Amino acid sequence: MGDRMPERARSADASAGLPPRAVPPGTAGRILAAGLELFAEKGFSGTSIRDIGARAGINSATLYSHYRSKEHVLADLVLLGHQELHGRLQHALVTARGGPAGKLAALVRAHVLAHAEYAQLARVANAELHVLGSEAAAPSLALREQSRQLLLALLDEGVRGGEFTAADPLLAAAAIVGMGRQVAHWYRPNQPYTPEQIADTFSGYALALVGAAEHDREK
Repeated sequence: MGDRMPERARSADASAGLPPRAVPPGTAGRILAAGLELFAEKGFSGTSIRDIGARAGINSATLYSHYRSKEHVLADLVLLGHQELHGRLQHALVTARGGPAGKLAALVRAHVLAHAEYAQLARVANAELHVLGSEAAAPSLALREQSRQLLLALLDEGVRGGEFTAADPLLAAAAIVGMGRQVAHWYRPNQPYTPEQIADTFSGYALALVGAAEHDREK
């Protein structure tokens, strides 16, 4: 699913935790959950490997038997975030109805929902990716590029088919992605909007941004 994480975003919220199907069982899962909480609260640089062990309720020896360093914990979290998002985007495209406009609406909706439902994970995955070494970051960077290409290919299809009038698909894609990512920084469950309402509204914004005609938006 970036900029450095602002302090105001480093607070506990209900859009926290990890996708259940992605969490390894037992101690490894507890370590990842603890790492996610701490990286969200204090940032990677402000978190020690001992902090993670203490939050997970395990000693250092047990922690090191699962993860050699806090960078390895972060690498797994960043990858989980990108896998969750990419999987949702792929599913949205496969199940979407209609042409490019319908697919774009579904893609943007999936993107926004991922950042609202797992806001804490999205913030960490985007804000702390830059601290990983090239080898540790490579799988997540590859998934990020694949996700970007899904959007670019869809915008190109819409422009070539006459459904979209975006003069510069690259800039349109950057705006759409940025709009979705920012949801993770400001959305909280106690707000008057549900994730679904935000996703539906932002999908409409995206369609307007690329110049989709009203009749195409409803296909």
